[in-house]
Amino acid sequence: MTVRVLILPGLFNSGETHWQSQWERQFPELRRVEQRDWETPNAKDWVEHLNREVEAADGDVVLVGHSLACTLVTRWAEQYPQARKVRGALLVAPSDTEADSYPPGTTGFVPMSTQRLPFPTIMVASTDDPYVTHDRAKTFSQAWGSELVWVENAGHINGQSGYGRWPQGIKLLFTLTGDPQFQLE
Repeated sequence: MTVRVLILPGLFNSGETHWQSQWERQFPELRRVEQRDWETPNAKDWVEHLNREVEAADGDVVLVGHSLACTLVTRWAEQYPQARKVRGALLVAPSDTEADSYPPGTTGFVPMSTQRLPFPTIMVASTDDPYVTHDRAKTFSQAWGSELVWVENAGHINGQSGYGRWPQGIKLLFTLTGDPQFQLE
């Protein structure tokens, strides 16, 4: 059975050097969910658009969210019962939208969800992420039922932090999909 991998960038989208963009170039069948507004996103719009993408997928889906998209996944799972179609999610560098460090301009992404996700998840967090504290990352992973993987001093695990292709992430994606194309030698 084919598994559709949906790439979910966070606030401001993922630029050319971001690992999500590099994965798309390396694995052309990955599909980026293009949101209408990357600068001042509205949770309702993002959730509805994600739902359309999940519904349109043939077969099972694996979600790969970065930053604000981790919150998007939790909100979508709360609102739509189709979560059964999702085989799993890789949630990388979740942003704490309730924190003072979170950039202004988003609508409807607070409060942070603490509901258990109805599918397997792996959450990757950095020990020095400016958008989520160590304790909050731990709290989110426990609430969501996620396996928590810590990356030392990785900032926000993005292009600016030096995370280009990010082979460790590809290995985690293989864990969720079982797709041999993501099994690195």
